[in-house]
Amino acid sequence: MPLGDERPRPSGEVGGTGAGDTAGAAGAGSRILAGEIERPRIGPMRDIAATIQPDQDDLVRAGLDVSVCVQGAPGTGKTAVGLHRAAYLLYTHPQRIRRGGLLILGPNPTFLSYIAEVLPALGETGVRQSTIGAEIADTIGIAGKLPGGGGDEERSAVVKHDARMAQVLRRALYARVDPSAVDGDLAVPDGSYRWRVPAAVLARIVADVRAEEPPYAVGRERVRTRVVRYVRERAERRAGPRTNAWSQKISRARPVGAYVDAVWPGARPEEVVAELLTDPAALAAAADGVLDADERKALLWTRPPRSWRSARWSAADLVLLDEVAGLIEHPAGYGHLVVDEAQDLSPMECRAIGRRAAFGSVTVLGDLAQGTTPWAARDWGGLLAHLGKPEASVVPLTTGFRVPAAVVELANRVLARLDVEVPPGRSLRKDGTLRIRRTDDVLRETAGAVRRALTYEGSVGVIAADPDVVRVREALGAEGIEVAGVDEPGARVTVLGAGIAKGLEYDHVVAVEPAAIAEGGGGGRNGGGRGLHLLYVVLTRAVSRLDVVHARPLPFG
Repeated sequence: MPLGDERPRPSGEVGGTGAGDTAGAAGAGSRILAGEIERPRIGPMRDIAATIQPDQDDLVRAGLDVSVCVQGAPGTGKTAVGLHRAAYLLYTHPQRIRRGGLLILGPNPTFLSYIAEVLPALGETGVRQSTIGAEIADTIGIAGKLPGGGGDEERSAVVKHDARMAQVLRRALYARVDPSAVDGDLAVPDGSYRWRVPAAVLARIVADVRAEEPPYAVGRERVRTRVVRYVRERAERRAGPRTNAWSQKISRARPVGAYVDAVWPGARPEEVVAELLTDPAALAAAADGVLDADERKALLWTRPPRSWRSARWSAADLVLLDEVAGLIEHPAGYGHLVVDEAQDLSPMECRAIGRRAAFGSVTVLGDLAQGTTPWAARDWGGLLAHLGKPEASVVPLTTGFRVPAAVVELANRVLARLDVEVPPGRSLRKDGTLRIRRTDDVLRETAGAVRRALTYEGSVGVIAADPDVVRVREALGAEGIEVAGVDEPGARVTVLGAGIAKGLEYDHVVAVEPAAIAEGGGGGRNGGGRGLHLLYVVLTRAVSRLDVVHARPLPFG
């Protein structure tokens, strides 16, 4: 296990402190760190051999029962802290962690493939790494019924990810419970005899179970058990004790099963959600006083499937399905969860994660300034509350080693225009290069910037607005430059859209037309677009050199 009792310690993303310990970066430690930073990077992150700083070390060694949230500016080592903490907990509490399991959640498969080799390099295997969408789909068993592109318009997705949907879904599920579905008394056969359970007793049983608010499936069985208990008590008064086998026979009696199915019917998450999204009356009843008419309209499927069995679920539908699944039966949890890029989680995604961490702890990693989804968090307090961990301490990391100071200063100009309370980042690195080039031919200038970058060692990331990626890739190919996509690790030149750049890093980044990137952040109920946040992400992917190529005015002045 790499985490011994001495410092310096291995790190990752790379390094950083929250307290601005510039003195601690001097001497041998800083030479080790500088060597790691300046090493050219091609392919996925495998080792994290820079230096864990003292403040980071305290986070890594927080107890298993402690939940922490790391607010980290770009290059401050958030991912390193999270991965090291995972390795430390596996090493320190192997039986407890392996019994409960350890889950690492990333924002997308590209990010997960980038960090996949880190824990094995630290000597730890058997850790589940996933996205929240894949985790939900696997849990519910619908992984094969998901569309490739997400399938929702933004307006619909925003409503589905809203925390108010939890109340709507609970109403929709429990609307299935109907004590009046069976009129009169219940007659339960026992050989040639019939035991009578009065209608008033049956109504009281259902009402009492509803008031206890157990998981839906548990409530259904409680109704059955209490009906059987009532019959058993009457039978024992009449003829003495009854065996468990007798009780099981009464429980399996057809009238008992028919009664339970009528008043507390079984339910599947897909069935409940499909009915809600296809039946305006059912949606109106469940959303009364919670969602307005426009929001309800946004939820309804425009082309409903013939039944819930043939439904093709969207990415946003997953959080609805998981919410209902959690109401029906509590999911199996994990001993610890590491959640990276958490600022982009919606309230409903946080609730899904919180259900899996109900009896465990979490390490939350993120940067509010890098929030690019319509529901991105503007503060950590609300997000931690949705996770069910309001007591988690928030620890800022503001001093970075990965991104050069010139790039950080440029990014801080964007940060100043964002609606988040995040302190400006700073870097201890005085090396690195920043070039801002205005041109009438963006594609030709981009090709020139890539050719210059290839004279150095290391990886080159060409990042453009998502709609422009194909055009940029074709233009570079026409210039004889061999390019790859993000799913081809180890390539010298990668062309990617701004929307998937988060969490990745390249020695040299060419940011293509920042104004177009800034227009690509969408809108949403939380207010306005997130394009400047997206641009902030793009500018901070460079480890050594950044070229900004533009024809249009720069959105940061």
